[in-house]
Amino acid sequence: MVNIKQLAFTAVMAASVAAASAQQKGSVQTWLTNADQSALFQRQNQETPFSKNTNSNPVIEINEKESYQSIDGFGFCLTGGSAQLIMKMDAAKRAELLKDLFATDGTNIGISYLRVTIGASDLNEYVFSYDDLPKGETDVNMTKFDLGPDEKDVIPVLKEILTINPKIKILGSSWSPPVWMKTTGDTKGGSLKPEYFDAYAKYLVKYVKAMKQNGITIDAMTVQNEPLHGGNNPSMVMPALDEANFIKTNLGPMFKAEDIKTKIIIYDHNCDKPEYPISILNDPDAKKYVDGSAFHLYGGKIEALSEVHNAHPDRNLYFTEQWMGAPGDFKRDVTDHITKLTIGATRNWSRTVIEWNLATDQQYGPHTDRGGCDICMGGITINKDSFTRNPAYYVVAHAAKFVRPGSVRIGSNLIDDLPNVAFKTPEGKKVLIVINNGSEAKNFDIKYKDQRVTEALKPGSVATYIWN
Repeated sequence: MVNIKQLAFTAVMAASVAAASAQQKGSVQTWLTNADQSALFQRQNQETPFSKNTNSNPVIEINEKESYQSIDGFGFCLTGGSAQLIMKMDAAKRAELLKDLFATDGTNIGISYLRVTIGASDLNEYVFSYDDLPKGETDVNMTKFDLGPDEKDVIPVLKEILTINPKIKILGSSWSPPVWMKTTGDTKGGSLKPEYFDAYAKYLVKYVKAMKQNGITIDAMTVQNEPLHGGNNPSMVMPALDEANFIKTNLGPMFKAEDIKTKIIIYDHNCDKPEYPISILNDPDAKKYVDGSAFHLYGGKIEALSEVHNAHPDRNLYFTEQWMGAPGDFKRDVTDHITKLTIGATRNWSRTVIEWNLATDQQYGPHTDRGGCDICMGGITINKDSFTRNPAYYVVAHAAKFVRPGSVRIGSNLIDDLPNVAFKTPEGKKVLIVINNGSEAKNFDIKYKDQRVTEALKPGSVATYIWN
């Protein structure tokens, strides 16, 4: 079936790019998404010049002398299921899709950060690890380690992505070690047996090295996805004390001995338990190996990131996962994620914002049985050789395309109903993301160096503003 909305989006975007000239110096370029979908990450042809004019509008003032954290990137979790669907596409169609997602020219959205799973997640077709053995067998030296199913989908997709963006950063996260290492002998739940802490560290070292042999650098690693939740398939529970002991006794020293530069990131779970990462960072023997802490927002408040930052300002913060539930609600989902994550997480020191799950099929698959998510909606829906853009696509687009890695968050004040966040790019451009969370249209001014531009947003609309 022809998707009229998608065709209209493509036509409007093509016309917009073709008509727009190079950005005028001293003017603001705008990319807009409206809640009613009348504009979908659409570049506006009219650029707004700065001037000395003043009025009674509320003002968002940009202060580049006030700077915060650097940004590593914005993107998605490339699950095994996502990669499987992408690899089933016709090669030419797949190339078009990957360009749309990872290139930065034209209307392409420039995803700059990916999270991949170490072994299977619950959004794989089936559960596997890289060292699955018959019941009763063990392999503490990893002689039988094999990337297995990832060689058919995840690795080929990553190689194609790297040809488009060789500098993209990749985070690896494990949902579960091989079952022979676990207390339950099951892919779901359980914990890591103490006698296999060292074997699991070797497993993670093997993974980093095996990916490197395939030309893929794992920039960072979270030790355990959602370590306080054993209900997914696969999953594992890892209390904070176990994670601290594993890092300081096994993984950290092993990474150092093997000269592995992959960053070790802790926690990777909800904002309701900031004491988990703080307790690990309070242990100096563990902290010395830890780059930072990662968060999801299925519980708690995004301000928990600042709580961890204030306790340990010398360590980094990352936001690594948030899902959108099917069938989705465009206005609600875009508003929620732009406000709490794109703006909220970065205003609370996060270097990344990663949406959960790049792609699903029309039935929200593939996923595992016994606990795999069957209502997780991908950033895109793939139907054979075609794809549909979903709300998470536009959420990522508004930041990823312009807030490139190495950008720094700079100061901007908050005003009623207009949450916002500002950045300065490595090239010196300023980027401001604003959403109207009010029930009425809002006029407001952007103030920069004693000059202003007047802008307007409809209820629920989000805009990215760019100027030199």
